[in-house]
Amino acid sequence: MNELQQPVTALKGVGEALATKLARLRIATLADLLFHLPLRYQDRTRITPMGTLKAGQEAVIEGEVAAASVVQGRRRSLLVRLKDGSGIISLRFFHFSPAQQQQFRPGVPLRAFGEARAGATGLEIYHPEYRLLASGEAPVEEHLTPIYPTTEGLNQARLRALIGQALALLDRHPDDLRDWIPEALRERFGLPELRHCLHALHEPPPEADLDSLADGHHPAIRRLALEELLAHQLSLRQVRLRIQADGAPELPSGRGLQARFVAQLPFSLTGAQRRVLDEIAADLQRPLPMLRLVQGDVGSGKTVVAALAALAAIAGGCQAAVMAPTEILAEQHFRTFRAWFEPLGIEVAWLAGKLKGKARLDTKAALLDGRAQLVVGTHALFQDDVHFQRLGLAIIDEQHRFGVHQRLALREKGEAAGLTPHQLVMTATPIPRTLAMSAYADLDLSVIDELPPGRTPVQTVAVPDERRPEVVARIRHACAEGRQAYWVCTLIEESEALQCQAAEATRDELTEQLPELAIGLVHGRMKAAEKAEVMAAFKAGELDLLVATTVIEVGVDVPNASLMIIENPERLGLSQLHQLRGRVGRGATESFCVLLYHPPLSAHSRERLAVMRETTDGFRIAEKDLELRGPGEVLGTRQTGLAQMKIADLERDRDLLERVGELAKALLEQAPEASEPLIQRWLGDEAGRYGQV
Repeated sequence: MNELQQPVTALKGVGEALATKLARLRIATLADLLFHLPLRYQDRTRITPMGTLKAGQEAVIEGEVAAASVVQGRRRSLLVRLKDGSGIISLRFFHFSPAQQQQFRPGVPLRAFGEARAGATGLEIYHPEYRLLASGEAPVEEHLTPIYPTTEGLNQARLRALIGQALALLDRHPDDLRDWIPEALRERFGLPELRHCLHALHEPPPEADLDSLADGHHPAIRRLALEELLAHQLSLRQVRLRIQADGAPELPSGRGLQARFVAQLPFSLTGAQRRVLDEIAADLQRPLPMLRLVQGDVGSGKTVVAALAALAAIAGGCQAAVMAPTEILAEQHFRTFRAWFEPLGIEVAWLAGKLKGKARLDTKAALLDGRAQLVVGTHALFQDDVHFQRLGLAIIDEQHRFGVHQRLALREKGEAAGLTPHQLVMTATPIPRTLAMSAYADLDLSVIDELPPGRTPVQTVAVPDERRPEVVARIRHACAEGRQAYWVCTLIEESEALQCQAAEATRDELTEQLPELAIGLVHGRMKAAEKAEVMAAFKAGELDLLVATTVIEVGVDVPNASLMIIENPERLGLSQLHQLRGRVGRGATESFCVLLYHPPLSAHSRERLAVMRETTDGFRIAEKDLELRGPGEVLGTRQTGLAQMKIADLERDRDLLERVGELAKALLEQAPEASEPLIQRWLGDEAGRYGQV
């Protein structure tokens, strides 16, 4: 029997109530206790002379009580003066009992621990931990004292005692916590042994480097972070292997059809687009499902790449599906693909949740009998009642808006006859390479890192909202010159209803201030047909100004729009601001983005808006976004498995990610049986999220 896999209730004194509290900390077994690491440490291993203490320093002091008295100030307190020959310090208690006051008789020996701070009597420690010393010297702590993440009703002393019991059990049964990384690989990658790491972190010796423990660069923390990242990597590789266990249709390049398509385009492909298309073509010609992520900055031409990939599938006798996260973006893709493909004799279908009745039945019939060679839609594409004749390629746009298993759901639509569709995942939100290597380890990565010629960089300015009248005047001037503008409303509240109300109020206010302009409104609560109608009017130049919520973040393409106003930009992430800014600058006219902020700005917000002013490089902005907001925010809530790592930190540990990839490859070659136990150790029940739909 594995002692460490027992539930925490196996420990003395742990009943259901305490087990429930531990469960809030994701601790269910004795092994979980071992992997619950300290947040920081206190040094109680030495006694510090009072004369050497500095304000802000935590320390153990020892001396005799010189005097004790109750003092009246703004708050009544018990003041105990303690001396040790090198100096004197005060212990101050705001909450005390008469019995406690009696303990502090002059001459009584005392040891105390706390943080020294400047007070009315010199250095003082408020409410220290203390004990009276009996005759003879009491030993100090042998190790640094760990301070753990805890929860209501569970104090540090109780948690330390439980983890101490788990460590003692580990020493008695060392084989019960197997080090799944073989010794040869540990030596090759310079990794200390797992058991030693756990002891080093729960019971660091007095000489341990507190700085490296605090900043996460201690070798023991690095070893555990590497193992946790490895488990996530292995889990995603399992997904990849599971998908690629089925064959995929081998799709020839379809060069004839693609050449006819390219000939009708009013522009030439960039070198970056051609390079990525070659990578996709090589994938499609193999009998294994393509699993490729295409990243490209705003306006780099991902839609054309998707269209050419779809043509390769259609030329190979298969159907292609394009899935987008919002109806506005899906509808725009539908119009674009229909305009491109109908001249080639290809039928393009549309499917979204709001498509009802006969129209929906007709689309489903066209997909089932193969008449519709390309379908564009929202997540409605993977609903149970939608069936394809032969789905060969699934294209998912704006991947960060979908969860891993939403993406995997589309594969099932093509699995008739044992064939899995190829998958092409696209995002205009550049993901820092560090995150891509972790969040998308099941995907190959392509980057379109070149913008089409003729693009004019967008000038960005930050303006306080008291200068709103100047901004309104700027819109009047731009529209008088025949250009168009966006005004984006953001609210910190999650309520979509409140966001829509704010947008409506802004539209009404601007209509009053700019009566000569045609002003439209788009928000998330409008019917899809209404939104499409307003967007079509804006694109056709019938509207001068479009007031919108952030629903226009991605995909909207109006080359004549040259001015973007974003209200309260401090409430949005950098990547989202970059996406919104990308709605202008799509033509040859000089374009501007005005960040209309509400002062005063925090230092954090000032830094973010400064980045927006300094650069239009989406990849640089994404790196800064990761640094400022952390991986969970950058990837979005649907990828929170990565944000909830126990020990690893994707920003701090980014330099480990190259090694994680190498280690995963080596482990699968040399000890494939270690993969599953490692995934279970670090992901537990969450492991299934990656592979199940």
